[in-house]
Amino acid sequence: MLRPTDHIASFAKGLRVITCFGAATPRLSIADVAAATGFDRATARRCLLTLHAEGYASYDGKYFALTPQALRLGMSALNALPLPQLVQPWLDQLSEQIGQSCSVALLDETEIVYIARAAQRRVMSIGLMPGSRLPVHATSMGRVLLAALPDKEAQNIIARANLAPRTSKSLTDPDDIMARVLSARALGYSLIDQEIEMGLRSIAVPVVDGRGRTVAALNTGMAVNGDPPESLIETYLPALLKVQQNLKRIV
Repeated sequence: MLRPTDHIASFAKGLRVITCFGAATPRLSIADVAAATGFDRATARRCLLTLHAEGYASYDGKYFALTPQALRLGMSALNALPLPQLVQPWLDQLSEQIGQSCSVALLDETEIVYIARAAQRRVMSIGLMPGSRLPVHATSMGRVLLAALPDKEAQNIIARANLAPRTSKSLTDPDDIMARVLSARALGYSLIDQEIEMGLRSIAVPVVDGRGRTVAALNTGMAVNGDPPESLIETYLPALLKVQQNLKRIV
């Protein structure tokens, strides 16, 4: 049991400040961080200046931004996980085989976090790499991960998510999103057509362990061409399922 003297409050506050930064919020002021964390401005200022002094954040006099040194924190955690090392060779082989980028991701609250990736070409406006995050409800990997959860838990995650549309094709109604999650559960895969970014499609399957538990998600993404979205099922799903079966033996 955690005793009060075992908890370092200032360290916990620093971690909360670090998590304020993201793809949508790369530069933050003291006021921004105070609003995001609920800390008073003095506490937010001390945390940010400490990060700056230790080399984890840059500061231009108004805005703070995480430096590449901060990546060490996330990469250390990723490198400590056995799963990225296990799946990377399979991702590399799959990507070469189908000629498309492939990824594996985990569920983290209302987002997915990439833990491994084999890239053929850049199909999104933002570069994806281990540590990248995307909204769980609008991604193919996110929906197969939600499909592995009890309905109530999946619904709660969707309810907490920011459902602001990313494109004109984005689903924004929680019931519609949950219907796609239930479809992914029934079909064993999820297909996304330009919901996360225009011009991008993806298809994902769950990564399951030897006990049949979903531990991650595997997908491939590609640029939209003249074929209907359903063409991904015939073209890429068999290869994804084959890797899924191979990973089941070692995960």
